[in-house]
Amino acid sequence: MAVVAWVLTAVFYFHQYALRSAPAVMMPELSNAFGITPLGVAAIVGLFYYGYSPFSLVAGAAIDRLGPRRLLPGAAAVVGIGALLFATGNSQIAGIGRFLQGAGGVFALVGAIYIASKNFAASKAATLIGATQMFGMAGGSAGQFVVGPMIGRGVAWNHFWIGMGVIALLIAVALFFLIPNESSPSSGGGLKTVLQAFATVFKNPQSILCGLIAGLMFIPTTIFDMIWGVRFLQEAHGIDYGEAVMRSATIPFGWIIGCPLLGLLSDRIGRRKPVIAGAGIVLFVCLAWILYGTRGVLPPYVLGLVTGIASGAAMLPYTVIKEANPPRFSGTATGVINFVNFTLSALLGPVFGWMLQRAVGGAPRMELQHFQTTFAPLLFGVAAAVLMTLLLLKETGPAAREK
Repeated sequence: MAVVAWVLTAVFYFHQYALRSAPAVMMPELSNAFGITPLGVAAIVGLFYYGYSPFSLVAGAAIDRLGPRRLLPGAAAVVGIGALLFATGNSQIAGIGRFLQGAGGVFALVGAIYIASKNFAASKAATLIGATQMFGMAGGSAGQFVVGPMIGRGVAWNHFWIGMGVIALLIAVALFFLIPNESSPSSGGGLKTVLQAFATVFKNPQSILCGLIAGLMFIPTTIFDMIWGVRFLQEAHGIDYGEAVMRSATIPFGWIIGCPLLGLLSDRIGRRKPVIAGAGIVLFVCLAWILYGTRGVLPPYVLGLVTGIASGAAMLPYTVIKEANPPRFSGTATGVINFVNFTLSALLGPVFGWMLQRAVGGAPRMELQHFQTTFAPLLFGVAAAVLMTLLLLKETGPAAREK
Protein backbone atom coordinates (compact mmCIF):
# COMPACT_ATOMS: atom_id res chain seq x y z
CA MET A 1 0.00 0.00 0.00
CA ALA A 2 2.97 2.34 0.44
CA VAL A 3 3.46 2.37 -3.34
CA VAL A 4 -0.20 3.28 -3.88
CA ALA A 5 0.03 6.07 -1.29
CA TRP A 6 3.18 7.48 -2.88
CA VAL A 7 1.77 7.36 -6.42
CA LEU A 8 -1.49 9.04 -5.37
CA THR A 9 0.39 11.79 -3.60
CA ALA A 10 2.67 12.21 -6.60
CA VAL A 11 -0.43 12.62 -8.80
CA PHE A 12 -1.60 15.34 -6.40
CA TYR A 13 1.82 16.96 -6.86
CA PHE A 14 1.44 16.71 -10.65
CA HIS A 15 -1.89 18.52 -10.43
CA GLN A 16 -0.70 21.39 -8.25
CA TYR A 17 2.34 21.93 -10.47
CA ALA A 18 0.05 22.18 -13.51
CA LEU A 19 -1.85 24.91 -11.66
CA ARG A 20 1.43 26.58 -10.75
CA SER A 21 2.66 26.87 -14.34
CA ALA A 22 -0.58 27.35 -16.29
CA PRO A 23 -0.84 31.16 -15.84
CA ALA A 24 2.24 31.63 -18.05
CA VAL A 25 0.24 30.60 -21.14
CA MET A 26 -2.78 32.80 -20.44
CA MET A 27 -1.32 36.11 -19.25
CA PRO A 28 -3.26 38.26 -21.79
CA GLU A 29 -6.53 36.48 -20.96
CA LEU A 30 -5.97 36.92 -17.22
CA SER A 31 -5.01 40.57 -17.70
CA ASN A 32 -8.25 41.24 -19.59
CA ALA A 33 -10.39 39.27 -17.16
CA PHE A 34 -8.97 40.93 -14.03
CA GLY A 35 -8.73 44.37 -15.66
CA ILE A 36 -5.09 44.83 -14.65
CA THR A 37 -1.69 44.93 -16.36
CA PRO A 38 0.39 41.79 -17.01
CA LEU A 39 2.67 42.87 -14.15
CA GLY A 40 -0.38 43.00 -11.88
CA VAL A 41 -1.32 39.49 -13.01
CA ALA A 42 2.23 38.36 -12.23
CA ALA A 43 1.81 39.72 -8.69
CA ILE A 44 -1.42 37.71 -8.22
CA VAL A 45 0.16 34.59 -9.70
CA GLY A 46 3.11 35.03 -7.33
CA LEU A 47 0.79 34.80 -4.32
CA PHE A 48 1.03 31.04 -4.81
CA TYR A 49 4.45 31.17 -3.16
CA TYR A 50 3.18 33.28 -0.26
CA GLY A 51 0.98 30.32 0.62
CA TYR A 52 3.45 27.62 -0.39
CA SER A 53 6.42 28.95 1.56
CA PRO A 54 5.07 29.42 5.13
CA PHE A 55 2.81 26.38 4.92
CA SER A 56 5.88 24.29 4.11
CA LEU A 57 6.73 24.56 7.80
CA VAL A 58 3.18 23.68 8.83
CA ALA A 59 3.09 20.71 6.45
CA GLY A 60 6.43 19.32 7.58
CA ALA A 61 5.70 19.48 11.30
CA ALA A 62 2.11 18.27 10.89
CA ILE A 63 3.05 15.24 8.79
CA ASP A 64 5.75 14.24 11.29
CA ARG A 65 3.08 14.25 14.02
CA LEU A 66 -0.11 13.17 12.26
CA GLY A 67 0.98 11.27 9.16
CA PRO A 68 -0.23 11.81 5.58
CA ARG A 69 -3.60 10.04 5.95
CA ARG A 70 -5.06 12.79 8.14
CA LEU A 71 -3.72 15.73 6.14
CA LEU A 72 -3.44 15.09 2.40
CA PRO A 73 -7.16 14.77 1.53
CA GLY A 74 -7.95 18.13 3.18
CA ALA A 75 -4.95 19.75 1.50
CA ALA A 76 -6.12 18.60 -1.94
CA ALA A 77 -9.59 19.98 -1.21
CA VAL A 78 -8.06 23.36 -0.33
CA VAL A 79 -6.26 23.39 -3.69
CA GLY A 80 -9.55 22.65 -5.44
CA ILE A 81 -11.31 25.50 -3.64
CA GLY A 82 -8.42 27.79 -4.54
CA ALA A 83 -8.75 26.92 -8.23
CA LEU A 84 -12.49 27.60 -8.17
CA LEU A 85 -11.94 30.98 -6.50
CA PHE A 86 -9.32 31.86 -9.14
CA ALA A 87 -11.92 31.17 -11.84
CA THR A 88 -14.23 33.93 -10.57
CA GLY A 89 -12.42 36.63 -12.54
CA ASN A 90 -12.35 38.94 -9.51
CA SER A 91 -8.74 39.92 -8.86
CA GLN A 92 -9.08 40.01 -5.07
CA ILE A 93 -10.89 36.69 -4.83
CA ALA A 94 -8.45 35.20 -7.36
CA GLY A 95 -5.58 36.35 -5.16
CA ILE A 96 -7.08 34.47 -2.20
CA GLY A 97 -7.56 31.44 -4.43
CA ARG A 98 -3.98 31.56 -5.63
CA PHE A 99 -2.76 31.74 -2.01
CA LEU A 100 -4.88 28.68 -1.14
CA GLN A 101 -3.46 26.77 -4.11
CA GLY A 102 0.01 27.24 -2.66
CA ALA A 103 -0.98 26.59 0.96
CA GLY A 104 -2.67 23.30 0.11
CA GLY A 105 -0.33 22.29 -2.69
CA VAL A 106 2.76 22.20 -0.50
CA PHE A 107 1.40 19.15 1.32
CA ALA A 108 1.78 17.15 -1.91
CA LEU A 109 5.58 17.33 -2.06
CA VAL A 110 6.12 17.08 1.70
CA GLY A 111 3.72 14.13 1.87
CA ALA A 112 5.26 12.27 -1.05
CA ILE A 113 8.80 12.67 0.31
CA TYR A 114 7.63 11.61 3.78
CA ILE A 115 6.00 8.44 2.39
CA ALA A 116 9.10 7.63 0.32
CA SER A 117 11.46 8.22 3.26
CA LYS A 118 9.46 6.13 5.71
CA ASN A 119 8.68 3.16 3.48
CA PHE A 120 11.66 2.66 1.15
CA ALA A 121 15.39 1.98 1.57
CA ALA A 122 17.63 4.97 2.33
CA SER A 123 19.90 3.99 -0.57
CA LYS A 124 17.05 4.90 -2.93
CA ALA A 125 16.27 8.25 -1.31
CA ALA A 126 17.62 10.57 -4.00
CA THR A 127 16.08 8.46 -6.77
CA LEU A 128 12.61 8.50 -5.19
CA ILE A 129 12.73 12.21 -4.37
CA GLY A 130 13.82 12.85 -7.94
CA ALA A 131 10.94 10.70 -9.19
CA THR A 132 8.56 12.72 -7.02
CA GLN A 133 9.76 15.95 -8.59
CA MET A 134 9.49 14.26 -11.99
CA PHE A 135 5.74 13.98 -11.40
CA GLY A 136 5.62 17.63 -10.38
CA MET A 137 7.50 18.87 -13.41
CA ALA A 138 5.42 16.65 -15.67
CA GLY A 139 2.49 18.68 -14.35
CA GLY A 140 4.45 21.89 -14.84
CA SER A 141 5.18 20.94 -18.44
CA ALA A 142 1.57 19.90 -19.07
CA GLY A 143 0.43 23.21 -17.59
CA GLN A 144 2.18 24.85 -20.54
CA PHE A 145 2.29 22.57 -23.59
CA VAL A 146 -1.16 21.05 -22.99
CA VAL A 147 -2.97 24.09 -21.59
CA GLY A 148 -1.39 26.53 -24.06
CA PRO A 149 -2.91 24.88 -27.15
CA MET A 150 -6.24 24.56 -25.32
CA ILE A 151 -6.33 28.30 -24.71
CA GLY A 152 -5.13 28.92 -28.27
CA ARG A 153 -8.07 26.87 -29.59
CA GLY A 154 -10.54 29.00 -27.69
CA VAL A 155 -11.09 27.18 -24.38
CA ALA A 156 -12.14 29.84 -21.90
CA TRP A 157 -9.49 30.45 -19.25
CA ASN A 158 -12.02 30.21 -16.39
CA HIS A 159 -13.38 26.89 -17.68
CA PHE A 160 -9.88 25.47 -17.31
CA TRP A 161 -9.67 26.62 -13.68
CA ILE A 162 -13.13 25.29 -12.86
CA GLY A 163 -12.19 21.91 -14.34
CA MET A 164 -8.95 21.79 -12.39
CA GLY A 165 -10.80 22.68 -9.21
CA VAL A 166 -13.18 19.76 -9.70
CA ILE A 167 -10.27 17.41 -10.42
CA ALA A 168 -8.55 18.49 -7.19
CA LEU A 169 -11.70 17.67 -5.22
CA LEU A 170 -11.81 14.23 -6.83
CA ILE A 171 -8.14 13.71 -5.91
CA ALA A 172 -9.04 14.62 -2.32
CA VAL A 173 -11.70 11.88 -2.29
CA ALA A 174 -9.25 9.33 -3.73
CA LEU A 175 -6.60 10.25 -1.15
CA PHE A 176 -9.15 9.90 1.66
CA PHE A 177 -10.17 6.37 0.67
CA LEU A 178 -6.89 4.95 -0.64
CA ILE A 179 -4.12 6.21 1.67
CA PRO A 180 -3.84 3.59 4.41
CA ASN A 181 -4.21 4.47 8.07
CA GLU A 182 -1.05 4.44 10.14
CA SER A 183 -0.24 5.12 13.72
CA SER A 184 0.88 8.70 14.23
CA PRO A 185 4.66 8.66 14.10
CA SER A 186 5.01 11.23 16.84
CA SER A 187 1.68 11.68 18.53
CA GLY A 188 2.93 12.84 21.90
CA GLY A 189 4.74 15.87 23.18
CA GLY A 190 2.48 18.58 21.80
CA LEU A 191 3.93 21.95 20.89
CA LYS A 192 7.20 21.17 22.67
CA THR A 193 7.93 18.32 20.25
CA VAL A 194 7.16 20.51 17.24
CA LEU A 195 9.41 23.30 18.48
CA GLN A 196 12.19 20.82 19.20
CA ALA A 197 11.99 19.55 15.63
CA PHE A 198 12.12 23.06 14.19
CA ALA A 199 14.97 24.06 16.50
CA THR A 200 17.02 21.00 15.56
CA VAL A 201 16.61 21.51 11.83
CA PHE A 202 16.93 25.31 11.77
CA LYS A 203 20.01 25.33 14.03
CA ASN A 204 21.81 23.07 11.60
CA PRO A 205 23.63 25.40 9.14
CA GLN A 206 23.47 22.67 6.51
CA SER A 207 19.67 22.99 6.50
CA ILE A 208 19.80 26.66 5.53
CA LEU A 209 22.48 25.96 2.94
CA CYS A 210 20.30 23.28 1.36
CA GLY A 211 17.39 25.71 1.11
CA LEU A 212 19.50 28.47 -0.42
CA ILE A 213 21.13 26.18 -2.99
CA ALA A 214 17.82 24.66 -4.01
CA GLY A 215 16.14 28.07 -4.15
CA LEU A 216 18.80 29.67 -6.32
CA MET A 217 18.60 26.77 -8.76
CA PHE A 218 14.78 26.79 -8.75
CA ILE A 219 14.24 30.50 -9.46
CA PRO A 220 15.15 30.34 -13.17
CA THR A 221 12.19 27.96 -13.55
CA THR A 222 9.66 29.31 -11.03
CA ILE A 223 10.05 33.00 -11.93
CA PHE A 224 11.73 33.29 -15.32
CA ASP A 225 10.16 30.37 -17.18
CA MET A 226 6.84 29.74 -15.44
CA ILE A 227 5.83 33.42 -15.27
CA TRP A 228 7.77 35.25 -17.99
CA GLY A 229 9.04 32.50 -20.30
CA VAL A 230 6.33 32.72 -22.96
CA ARG A 231 6.38 36.53 -22.96
CA PHE A 232 10.19 36.51 -23.23
CA LEU A 233 10.10 34.34 -26.33
CA GLN A 234 7.26 36.35 -27.89
CA GLU A 235 8.49 39.85 -27.11
CA ALA A 236 12.27 39.42 -27.20
CA HIS A 237 12.53 37.00 -30.12
CA GLY A 238 9.31 37.49 -32.06
CA ILE A 239 8.25 33.85 -31.74
CA ASP A 240 4.54 33.20 -32.21
CA TYR A 241 2.41 32.17 -29.24
CA GLY A 242 2.08 28.45 -29.99
CA GLU A 243 5.79 27.95 -30.61
CA ALA A 244 6.69 30.05 -27.56
CA VAL A 245 4.51 27.84 -25.36
CA MET A 246 6.16 24.67 -26.66
CA ARG A 247 9.69 26.05 -26.20
CA SER A 248 8.95 27.33 -22.70
CA ALA A 249 7.49 23.93 -21.76
CA THR A 250 10.78 22.20 -22.60
CA ILE A 251 12.28 23.45 -19.33
CA PRO A 252 9.83 21.66 -16.99
CA PHE A 253 9.97 18.72 -19.43
CA GLY A 254 13.74 18.67 -18.91
CA TRP A 255 13.10 18.48 -15.16
CA ILE A 256 11.11 15.29 -15.82
CA ILE A 257 14.31 13.75 -17.16
CA GLY A 258 16.80 15.47 -14.89
CA CYS A 259 15.21 14.85 -11.47
CA PRO A 260 15.20 11.03 -11.53
CA LEU A 261 18.34 10.83 -13.69
CA LEU A 262 20.48 13.03 -11.45
CA GLY A 263 19.00 11.40 -8.35
CA LEU A 264 19.90 7.97 -9.71
CA LEU A 265 23.40 9.15 -10.62
CA SER A 266 23.90 10.56 -7.13
CA ASP A 267 22.75 7.30 -5.52
CA ARG A 268 24.98 5.27 -7.86
CA ILE A 269 28.16 7.20 -7.03
CA GLY A 270 27.11 7.62 -3.40
CA ARG A 271 27.74 11.38 -3.43
CA ARG A 272 25.61 14.51 -3.71
CA LYS A 273 28.01 17.44 -4.13
CA PRO A 274 29.60 16.57 -7.50
CA VAL A 275 26.20 16.14 -9.13
CA ILE A 276 24.78 19.40 -7.72
CA ALA A 277 27.87 21.43 -8.66
CA GLY A 278 28.25 19.90 -12.11
CA ALA A 279 24.59 20.43 -12.97
CA GLY A 280 24.81 23.98 -11.60
CA ILE A 281 27.63 24.80 -14.00
CA VAL A 282 25.60 23.45 -16.92
CA LEU A 283 22.59 25.50 -15.78
CA PHE A 284 24.75 28.65 -15.64
CA VAL A 285 25.96 28.14 -19.21
CA CYS A 286 22.42 27.49 -20.47
CA LEU A 287 20.99 30.60 -18.81
CA ALA A 288 23.81 32.72 -20.18
CA TRP A 289 23.05 31.43 -23.67
CA ILE A 290 19.30 32.00 -23.27
CA LEU A 291 19.88 35.63 -22.32
CA TYR A 292 22.91 36.53 -24.44
CA GLY A 293 23.52 33.76 -26.98
CA THR A 294 23.02 34.05 -30.73
CA ARG A 295 19.60 32.84 -31.79
CA GLY A 296 19.41 29.95 -34.24
CA VAL A 297 22.77 28.33 -33.47
CA LEU A 298 21.22 25.51 -31.46
CA PRO A 299 18.16 23.42 -32.42
CA PRO A 300 14.95 25.07 -31.11
CA TYR A 301 14.14 22.76 -28.20
CA VAL A 302 17.59 21.62 -27.10
CA LEU A 303 18.53 24.61 -24.95
CA GLY A 304 15.35 24.57 -22.88
CA LEU A 305 15.53 20.80 -22.45
CA VAL A 306 19.15 20.86 -21.22
CA THR A 307 18.33 23.79 -18.92
CA GLY A 308 15.55 21.74 -17.35
CA ILE A 309 17.68 18.62 -17.01
CA ALA A 310 20.42 20.58 -15.22
CA SER A 311 17.83 22.30 -13.02
CA GLY A 312 16.73 18.90 -11.74
CA ALA A 313 19.77 18.91 -9.46
CA ALA A 314 17.87 21.41 -7.30
CA MET A 315 16.08 18.42 -5.77
CA LEU A 316 19.28 16.84 -4.44
CA PRO A 317 19.49 19.28 -1.49
CA TYR A 318 16.13 17.77 -0.42
CA THR A 319 18.01 14.51 0.03
CA VAL A 320 20.98 16.20 1.71
CA ILE A 321 18.84 17.94 4.34
CA LYS A 322 17.22 14.65 5.31
CA GLU A 323 20.62 12.99 5.62
CA ALA A 324 22.00 15.91 7.63
CA ASN A 325 19.22 15.81 10.24
CA PRO A 326 17.72 13.11 12.50
CA PRO A 327 15.43 10.67 10.64
CA ARG A 328 12.52 11.31 13.01
CA PHE A 329 12.39 14.90 11.71
CA SER A 330 12.13 13.90 8.06
CA GLY A 331 8.91 15.79 7.39
CA THR A 332 10.10 18.86 9.26
CA ALA A 333 13.36 18.87 7.29
CA THR A 334 11.45 18.76 4.01
CA GLY A 335 9.21 21.57 5.22
CA VAL A 336 12.19 23.72 6.20
CA ILE A 337 13.98 23.37 2.86
CA ASN A 338 10.71 24.06 1.04
CA PHE A 339 10.21 27.14 3.21
CA VAL A 340 13.67 28.58 2.50
CA ASN A 341 13.53 27.56 -1.16
CA PHE A 342 10.19 29.10 -2.03
CA THR A 343 10.55 32.10 0.27
CA LEU A 344 13.14 33.17 -2.28
CA SER A 345 10.58 32.78 -5.08
CA ALA A 346 7.91 34.58 -3.03
CA LEU A 347 10.15 37.53 -2.21
CA LEU A 348 12.00 37.82 -5.52
CA GLY A 349 9.04 37.30 -7.86
CA PRO A 350 7.67 40.84 -7.33
CA VAL A 351 11.22 42.21 -7.39
CA PHE A 352 11.87 40.80 -10.85
CA GLY A 353 8.49 42.12 -12.00
CA TRP A 354 9.38 45.60 -10.73
CA MET A 355 12.82 45.39 -12.34
CA LEU A 356 11.28 44.46 -15.68
CA GLN A 357 8.78 47.30 -15.46
CA ARG A 358 11.59 49.74 -14.65
CA ALA A 359 13.73 48.40 -17.50
CA VAL A 360 10.88 48.81 -20.00
CA GLY A 361 10.16 52.34 -18.82
CA GLY A 362 8.08 54.13 -21.42
CA ALA A 363 8.97 51.80 -24.30
CA PRO A 364 5.97 50.62 -26.35
CA ARG A 365 6.94 46.95 -25.95
CA MET A 366 9.38 44.71 -24.13
CA GLU A 367 12.68 44.15 -25.94
CA LEU A 368 15.48 41.62 -25.48
CA GLN A 369 17.67 44.10 -23.59
CA HIS A 370 14.90 44.66 -21.06
CA PHE A 371 14.83 40.96 -20.21
CA GLN A 372 18.64 40.81 -20.15
CA THR A 373 18.81 43.69 -17.67
CA THR A 374 16.12 42.15 -15.48
CA PHE A 375 17.17 38.51 -15.38
CA ALA A 376 20.98 38.76 -15.49
CA PRO A 377 21.04 38.39 -11.65
CA LEU A 378 19.86 34.79 -12.15
CA LEU A 379 23.39 34.02 -13.36
CA PHE A 380 24.90 35.34 -10.13
CA GLY A 381 22.42 33.26 -8.14
CA VAL A 382 23.31 30.02 -9.89
CA ALA A 383 27.02 30.80 -9.53
CA ALA A 384 26.50 31.37 -5.80
CA ALA A 385 24.71 28.02 -5.51
CA VAL A 386 27.65 26.24 -7.14
CA LEU A 387 30.17 27.95 -4.85
CA MET A 388 28.17 27.17 -1.72
CA THR A 389 27.93 23.54 -2.81
CA LEU A 390 31.67 23.24 -3.37
CA LEU A 391 32.89 25.26 -0.38
CA LEU A 392 30.28 24.98 2.38
CA LEU A 393 27.94 22.03 1.85
CA LYS A 394 28.95 18.81 3.58
CA GLU A 395 28.86 15.55 1.65
CA THR A 396 26.15 13.30 3.10
CA GLY A 397 25.94 10.57 0.46
CA PRO A 398 26.36 6.86 1.28
CA ALA A 399 29.98 6.86 0.09
CA ALA A 400 30.90 9.58 2.60
CA ARG A 401 29.02 7.89 5.46
CA GLU A 402 30.84 4.59 4.89
CA LYS A 403 34.24 6.14 5.57
